[in-house]
Amino acid sequence: MCGIAGWVSFNRDLTAELGTLEAMTATMALRGPDASGLLVERHAALGHRRLAVIDIAGGTQPMTVEENGRLLSALTFSGEIYNFRALKTELEGHGHRFRTRSDTEVVLRAYLQWGQDVAAHLDGMFAFAIWDARTEELFLIRDRMGVKPLFYSRTGDGVIFGSEPKALFAHPAVRPIVDMDGLREMLAHAKTPGLTVYRDVAEVEPGHVVRVDTNGLTIRRYWALEAREHDDDLPTTIATVRSLLEDIIRKYLVSDVPLCALLSGGLDSSVLVALAAEAERSAGRKPPRTFSVDFAGQAFRTETLRATPDRPYAMLMAQHAGAKHRIVELDSTSLLDQEVTRAVLAARDLPVGFGNMDTSLLLLFRAVREHATVALSGEAADELFGGYRWFHDPVATASGTFPWVSSMSAIAGAGSIPLEGLLSRELREGLDLPGYRAERYAQALAEVPHGERTPDPVERRMREICYLNLTRFQRILLDRKDRISMAAALEVRVPFCDHHLVQYVFNTPWAMKSFDGREKSLLRAATQHLLPSEVAERVKAPYPRTQDPGYARALQTGLSSLAADIHAPARDYLDTAAVAQALAPDADPEAASTATEIALDLDTWLRDYSIDLRL
Repeated sequence: MCGIAGWVSFNRDLTAELGTLEAMTATMALRGPDASGLLVERHAALGHRRLAVIDIAGGTQPMTVEENGRLLSALTFSGEIYNFRALKTELEGHGHRFRTRSDTEVVLRAYLQWGQDVAAHLDGMFAFAIWDARTEELFLIRDRMGVKPLFYSRTGDGVIFGSEPKALFAHPAVRPIVDMDGLREMLAHAKTPGLTVYRDVAEVEPGHVVRVDTNGLTIRRYWALEAREHDDDLPTTIATVRSLLEDIIRKYLVSDVPLCALLSGGLDSSVLVALAAEAERSAGRKPPRTFSVDFAGQAFRTETLRATPDRPYAMLMAQHAGAKHRIVELDSTSLLDQEVTRAVLAARDLPVGFGNMDTSLLLLFRAVREHATVALSGEAADELFGGYRWFHDPVATASGTFPWVSSMSAIAGAGSIPLEGLLSRELREGLDLPGYRAERYAQALAEVPHGERTPDPVERRMREICYLNLTRFQRILLDRKDRISMAAALEVRVPFCDHHLVQYVFNTPWAMKSFDGREKSLLRAATQHLLPSEVAERVKAPYPRTQDPGYARALQTGLSSLAADIHAPARDYLDTAAVAQALAPDADPEAASTATEIALDLDTWLRDYSIDLRL
């Protein structure tokens, strides 16, 4: 796993621009602490920061292929290719010769064999840039599900790109400009493919190839979710899901560095740990270590979305799998540490995230990184198998908007302040978030692939709900997991995002996904033989937030200081009356905690990034 950056310019000599490339690449240092590499040609400059996982000695980048002293192509790559060994054998059959054991060289040779169709041959998570010196073309390519990020900005004669927007902002031609549309995208909580918060900064869409040459920039899709008729009966479907997961886990365990698993004690992470332990034991190795997070000095209290604490279930599952488990305990002091909150904001390049859930995630990953470089995680299981509350709430599924927006608003209740609730009334009215969401919702629905058979209305609607989750909500979580894990130099692998599994389960009827009247029926049926019954039957619980009332009170104090600081850049964008209400002596600090986290982060973001707000 790594960080990449680069610049292609057809009207200038980039050999004189080494300093700019160095600055761009340096912003990716946390993503790749093990090595740094630069390649500068007349019209192309590629930078790389490496986190060494496969072929520690041989996988340095940018990697090149030359012939008779002439550069053919160069690659700067981030990700993992899980079928690289099989591909290497296939490519050797085509006459290619390899000098390393790395998956990077397999990608480069695969490009020489198949050109821009290379991505169709790759199984894995990836985002990479290939410069073809023979034709003077650049290809930016991203994996099917969008696990690894890749951003770019067009110029008058080429493109500037990087794993994160901060790499682009290190180039003098790209400024962090945010307009109303950017704020709408930031606050709508519905990721629009290809768009970012920043003006003139785009995202390579999942499953797409961006080609840049002297004629300009073109975009081509190489993969998308397809509607396929599902003719398997329920027992066959359960068996197929089980078989797919077993094969996936065997692929995802390949690593030349220590590998572990994140274990909350929920169904998703427990399935991964059980399958990994089984695969490792069959290979004569110990089960991977496991890690979870908890909050010190807090008595657990039941909440709407969380009926049970993670700790007992994680311990039970680790013991069942024979895994050595560590609980990383955090307190409110660590969650409020300015170094940590700033590090989270810098990792995400945005002030709107998941508040203290992001902060605790970074602290968890830092602790994990002391023992392992790679971690398995259960992202995408809820979106794929129907695990969230809103899949099973008729009001949410019929709401006419993104179901998670409807569901979370209902859960928050009338007394809670929405995330944009502290912004000025004029700004909120100008944003018109309901209108923006409606536009993006209609766009998403128009994409949904439907088969030739006419399903009943429930099946049709649930296909739409599944598609919305896989292509909008899931990408919010994948971006969060990538950015925060890479800020700790930890590679996180997400087996439930394997496109073979996703394509199969997406087309499985909702009646099968919920055949026993519960969430994730299909996943549970395929794997419950591997789990303790208490874990298999546990009701879905999301990643935890701190329940310490002192945390919310500390946020309230921070908001008071912000409101009193006449030099605070966020002050002019806040609603004086709403802030006063949130700070009133009888106010419930927890009701405004999310909005307060955003207000405080907004102020830090405006300061640290020198944001040019054009509202």
